[in-house]
Amino acid sequence: MKQTNLLLCKLFIGTLLVWLGSVLVKAEDPYLFYTWTVTYGTRSPLGVPQQVILINGQFPGPAIEAVTNNNIVVNLINKLDEPFLITWNGVKQRRTSWQDGVLGTNCPIQPNSNWTYQFQLKDQIGTFTYFASTSMHRASGAFGALNINQRSVITTPYLTPDGDFTLLVSDWFKLSHKDLRKRLDAGYALPVPDAILINGASKGLIFTGQQGKTYKFRVSNVGIATSINFRIQNHTMSLIEVEGAHTLQESYESLDVHVGQSVTVLVTLKASVRDYYIVASSRFTKPILNTTASLRYLGSKNAAYGPLPVGPTYHIHWSMKQARTIRVNLTANAARPNPQGSFHYGTIPINRTLVLANAATMIYGKLRYTVNRISHINPPTPLKLADWYNISGVFDFKTILPRPTIGPAHFGTSVVNVELHEFVEIVFQNDERSIQSWHMDGTSAFLVGFGSGTWNETMRKRYNLVDAVARHTFQVYPLSWTSILVSLDNKGMWNLRSQIWSRRYLGQELYVRVWNDEKSLYTEAEPPLNALYCGLAKRP
Repeated sequence: MKQTNLLLCKLFIGTLLVWLGSVLVKAEDPYLFYTWTVTYGTRSPLGVPQQVILINGQFPGPAIEAVTNNNIVVNLINKLDEPFLITWNGVKQRRTSWQDGVLGTNCPIQPNSNWTYQFQLKDQIGTFTYFASTSMHRASGAFGALNINQRSVITTPYLTPDGDFTLLVSDWFKLSHKDLRKRLDAGYALPVPDAILINGASKGLIFTGQQGKTYKFRVSNVGIATSINFRIQNHTMSLIEVEGAHTLQESYESLDVHVGQSVTVLVTLKASVRDYYIVASSRFTKPILNTTASLRYLGSKNAAYGPLPVGPTYHIHWSMKQARTIRVNLTANAARPNPQGSFHYGTIPINRTLVLANAATMIYGKLRYTVNRISHINPPTPLKLADWYNISGVFDFKTILPRPTIGPAHFGTSVVNVELHEFVEIVFQNDERSIQSWHMDGTSAFLVGFGSGTWNETMRKRYNLVDAVARHTFQVYPLSWTSILVSLDNKGMWNLRSQIWSRRYLGQELYVRVWNDEKSLYTEAEPPLNALYCGLAKRP
């Protein structure tokens, strides 16, 4: 009898395990597999052949078209003559800072070798990008689009558009990434770029639509130095999404998009049947750079003509005023069915404040960029590996101070230690006469305020504590400040960097270690089995 009961019990447990296994297999989100080969190639974006960086022979690289919660697997083969990494700009990498693709988290992929990224687009929608994070590679290409569409069961706060266009806008130099790097290594700032490109072209691109239809335009600034203004001749744009957040659908004749930022707009083709200029022009530069493409109505027999639509040039307050109109749609959902306004960030007590001041300075007679007087140096051992394996001597939490101080600048490895789930106020103080663009990996933060002059605690009275947009990249205007509020609920080692790549290359970055003393797969994944090891980190 006992043996019969034992047998029945085993059969029941076995059946239960098979059922659970089938449920888990069915419940797992889809996988998208890619193999990318990174090579040098020749293209003529300015009409003259020059070396660029290609991915699978493409410039820009292949677009990733995905859906919320898809698992992305990218086998990246490096055929360059230098170590290489790609980072996924705006992808939060929940629990997996191992996949972030920056030198603080990953050993670079050596020439003639490969490494496979694997990450999930967990609870995200929107327009994003990827690009090379190593050296100055990004200046020669190695960038592309990463679009995350909503699941079919999730509604959108707008009707399904009739088409979808992706525009990657970038500044461009005639000099190669190696020549630009040599200039920086010699202690010289970069010149003004030579041109603006749309999808790797300086002219001739055509986007075709039908009169009366509405189209989604995904616009990203994948440049390395220059804010841009985007507009379409005789058409208005309705802003619907900024870096994963659905916005109030305000109408604009033109939009500023700063380095590393992305926006999504709807455009309804209401004009007469012909071609119209699409214009991207530089902001805050002398001279002003322009490039054009064409919006072609189906059946058009007339090329675009007439003067280009006028855009702002250096007008800082115009840009600041426009930025204040970009607010989140509190009643709309994003990747999940709950309304975006259900997270009442303005009622959460601030646990700590960081004030980060950027500066250009000289160290040992050469130009460097600093944050709170520290010009960041990436050690040979990635910070994440050093932290996970308790490797001493790689970094500490005393190098960078939480507020600016007076004194000489010096080299250091800047890491700020934050407890998991802390709610942090970060103020970017820009006392220089050039615009800044800051990005934070691993999260989105509420851009609650900005203004001229020097920030102090009284500025909090100006904060938008109700419907600020949560985004990953934040502009800081000249001689001004920008404040963000962020719930640091994603454990890992996260890069906080200048998106202006020469500044990042010469030290304007740091890392935020989000940590607690609990080791749990619910808060952070183990190192991947294929993790690369370098420096003092050895494979266990």
